[in-house]
Amino acid sequence: MMLMRTDPFRDLDRWTQQVLGTTARPAVMPMDAWREGDAFIVEFDLPGVKADSVALDVERNVLTVRAERPGLDQGREMVSAERPRGVFSRQLFLGETLDTDQIQANYQDGVLRLSIPVAEKAKPRRIPIATSQEKEAISA
Repeated sequence: MMLMRTDPFRDLDRWTQQVLGTTARPAVMPMDAWREGDAFIVEFDLPGVKADSVALDVERNVLTVRAERPGLDQGREMVSAERPRGVFSRQLFLGETLDTDQIQANYQDGVLRLSIPVAEKAKPRRIPIATSQEKEAISA
């Protein structure tokens, strides 16, 4: 006979790591973002996700990325199943200075790459300065 001790805090910790992730293995889509010229580039890691299961939606200034990784074959006897499965999403709050109508998306090798251009109205511009040189007529 074997005694097993249950630890509710350990079970809670394990569940929290699965839902929220850890630093080494986040549960949400890992993301990198940077500025490149007049656009912001955002890349999401989505290994094992088919391109047709990825959806992008923009409402006002909120970009939602939604993806689905298929569930496991129930006929298999799994030794380890650590990768998250099912539907997951991530939202980005975009600033007013970005042009959400011109977002470009590319999905290749399990990486979703978005290019979000800076809006024309937000780009730095030079304002011309008018000069007024009034010439007064000399009257004699």
